[in-house]
Amino acid sequence: MNIPKFNNKDLFAQVFVHRSYLNEEGRNEESNERLEFLGDSILSFIVSSYIYEKYPELAEGELTNLRSALTNTLMLYQVAKKLDLGKYLKLSKGEEESRGRENKTILANTLEALIGGLYLDSGLEKTRSFIEEVLLNHINTLVNIAGLKDPKSKLQEEIQARFKASPVYKIIKEEGPDHLKKYTVGVYLKTKLLATGTGNSKQDAEKQAAKNALSKENI
Repeated sequence: MNIPKFNNKDLFAQVFVHRSYLNEEGRNEESNERLEFLGDSILSFIVSSYIYEKYPELAEGELTNLRSALTNTLMLYQVAKKLDLGKYLKLSKGEEESRGRENKTILANTLEALIGGLYLDSGLEKTRSFIEEVLLNHINTLVNIAGLKDPKSKLQEEIQARFKASPVYKIIKEEGPDHLKKYTVGVYLKTKLLATGTGNSKQDAEKQAAKNALSKENI
């Protein structure tokens, strides 16, 4: 895991200028705060786009939870530590003495500033590649956290592990006019009905059926 090279060396230097350094030194430079602001937005956009494409089965709330898990201060801090961003920081003596180079918030903010700087220096695609390399490789672990993986995926794994088969979903009943359709779906293991679920779309009904199947002791 390496820090990407910048074409603009002054921009790279600005990434690591903490405001405390400027306040103490009285220098006429710009801190990394504006880059941090930009990087936060770029990071959110790239992560949102990535998980939207990768997990079409996740609902909005689940996508929001996953994005939050990937972009919270602790996660960004861990990435910043692996990149050893702390050693490049320009800090005030006070921040140095209070171990600012190891401060979770400062390091997380510096990573966002690095992302903002990289976007300005090299464009969106290089920034996307960097974020995928340093951050999104954690996604498979996070998506297994309770509440992030949808019930259909969980049931698929359980059935395959225990019975070496895959669940099958079949529509049992459709009710109501087209604009207010209500579906009842059954999930089966071969010919055995495991559970049923209802919803306003086939996908919602399948998710509910899977959730109901997972709640049963024999699954």
